[in-house]
This record gives sequence, structure tokens and C-alpha cells, in this order.
Amino acid sequence: SAQDIEALKEWMEPIAQSVGAKGLVTDDADGFKTVADKVGVQHQVCKAHVKRNTEELIERYQPLVATDADGSLQAIGLSKEQAEADLKRLGELIKSRQREQASELEAMHRRYLQAVPPKEGEHQSLAYRLRLLFLDRWNLWNRLTRYRSWKGPKGETLDGTNNACERAIGWWIKERY
Repeated sequence: SAQDIEALKEWMEPIAQSVGAKGLVTDDADGFKTVADKVGVQHQVCKAHVKRNTEELIERYQPLVATDADGSLQAIGLSKEQAEADLKRLGELIKSRQREQASELEAMHRRYLQAVPPKEGEHQSLAYRLRLLFLDRWNLWNRLTRYRSWKGPKGETLDGTNNACERAIGWWIKERY
């Protein structure tokens, strides 16, 4: 919510300023994306979180795509085979995470543009859910692949995960409690 984002910003901005942060590495929560932009730091989304989330979505959608469960793929002129190939390729892209692959995600998203949003009270069609999935990953791509080219002022690099932060939180909790 807007309140949560504002609270995150109020918490994060003074820390980022006091340490001279140039970048922020977080999980895939949308609020962090907005806050990073507002605070003015480059943002890397944890590649492990995105990979795991994407693989879960692919696994959930594969059986539905295999049967075109609601007929929405056919309704927009896409074959089940094309949708299956798109999901398979998305899984490969999420593992390789090359910056130049963004155009492939854009092409996938554009194949599903004819899938219409649901009317009030209706569920999203399978084709529309795929449209949103490919759009989300395409929009996320720069934040997901930033670690490949980011260099700090002293040559620092990112590993592309927020594991160090999670380990530090775990250590802090263990020491405190």
C-alpha cells in the first residue's frame, strides 16, 4: 500500500544517505522497487527469489496451458504449443539472466496482448495471466540483471542475491534471542 511504501521510504532513505548507498538488493516485493526509485538508488532484485517465484508460476501454468484449460489461448490465436514453448523459454531466461534477453521477454509479452483483462467479478483468463507474467518479468529484467554490469565507486560488484543481508538478519536474531 502507499502507506507501507512511505514507511519503507522513511526508514530506508536516511540509512541510504548516511552510508552513501548507490544500490539496494532486495527480494521481489514491489514496495522495494518503488522505494529504491524514490530514494534514488539502483535496485537489484534477488535473482534467487525471482527464479524460485518464476519456476513456481511456470509449474502452476504448465498443466493449464497443455489443455488450454479455459480456451483463452485459442481465443487470442495462440496454440498450446506456442504457450508451452514460451513458458519453457521463460524458465531458461530466468536461469541465464543475460541483459540482452529483455527483447525476448518483450516479444513473449506482445504475443499475449490480445488477452483482455477480466470484467469486474470475473477471474483472469489463462492467456491474461500469461500476459501479466511476461510483462512483469520484462519490466523486472533490468533490476534482475543489474548485477551483471553494476560497479561501485571502488570497483565493488553485486552477486545478485540478498543472501548476505538475510544471513546478517539471521545472525542478529540468533545473537539477540
